[in-house]
Amino acid sequence: METKFIGEQSLPALAPAVYIVGAGPGDPDLLTVKAQKLLAVADVILFADSLVPVQILQGVRADAEIIRTGNKTLEEILPVMIERVRSHKSVIRLHSGDPSLYGAIFEQMQALAEADIPFEIVPGISAFQAAAAKLKVELTVPGLVQTIILTRISGRASAVPEREELASLAAHQASLCLYLAARHVEDAQAKLMQHYPADTPVAICFRVGWPDEKIFLVPLHQMAAVTQQENLIRTTLYVISPALGTVENTFAKRRSRLYDPEHTHLFRQKSANSPNSTLQG
Repeated sequence: METKFIGEQSLPALAPAVYIVGAGPGDPDLLTVKAQKLLAVADVILFADSLVPVQILQGVRADAEIIRTGNKTLEEILPVMIERVRSHKSVIRLHSGDPSLYGAIFEQMQALAEADIPFEIVPGISAFQAAAAKLKVELTVPGLVQTIILTRISGRASAVPEREELASLAAHQASLCLYLAARHVEDAQAKLMQHYPADTPVAICFRVGWPDEKIFLVPLHQMAAVTQQENLIRTTLYVISPALGTVENTFAKRRSRLYDPEHTHLFRQKSANSPNSTLQG
């Protein structure tokens, strides 16, 4: 395999193909190691500059071809990727977050397969994971909430199936992570309040991982007002969850049994120090 020298490093060249790579939420330090390695050697990088900060491209080859796609259609992007691969170049299609979540990769994969262009998908950290880390919360608290719903509200670009309407999902009162809803926040709040109590905590997360990141923790009934007051119209994630309550009110006396002294499993027998254990001998 051909080796390309980058600074003082020597890295194997990529095979000609399209690599659909998750860029994470925006923080370059949250790129996966695999994504970093691919970016360091790729010949061509197409990135959605409206959703992926340019800082993600630090460390790419000086001679790499960088193509911004924020103002391009799929019909403009696909021929470029196909032509470059047929010219024996490696192409990275850089998507925000994780490509499997609202990444619009389905139609790209179909077209690449029809053109007989090999492709690979590299997962990334999603905004909901980065938001939970910033908030220092676990979204699945034992005895309180054990389900995470990732969804969006219908918009101009994509309609949500009727069976997945926000109001019906809210009935579960799970940890609900709502994408692409800032422009329809009043409608979203009304649907959520059909099932969640009005004081349910909501984290409004704007551009998580970007230098201008903002996070607001508010009760559900203030979700729309704060969004509009802060003029958050895009790149905003809402996390609605009872797990976002205060430590005193929510986490008191709640813990997983996984590390409880009374809980045994294949790799750990009951401890001799357990309150209910009996010493033998």
